[in-house]
Amino acid sequence: MSAHVEIFTKFACPFCYRAKALLDAKGVAYIERDASGGPAREDMLARSNGRTTVPQIFIDGHHVGGCDDLMALDASGKLDPMLAGH
Repeated sequence: MSAHVEIFTKFACPFCYRAKALLDAKGVAYIERDASGGPAREDMLARSNGRTTVPQIFIDGHHVGGCDDLMALDASGKLDPMLAGH
């Protein structure tokens, strides 16, 4: 079983592209939500303890942070088990 991944992004955000590229390289399906405004932005702010930068990434409902946080999880070997739903 694979994890449910949700990523809040904005258009032309280089960190968003990097995070999505890593997920794509791992073959992970994810839901991308536009955090430019409206309900999606409000949802992101509420779920990420007010963090306003993008991307904000959630794996199985757990807030893992932004692009650098995702890259650090991958470098430490902790990302793959999370993506596998373990």
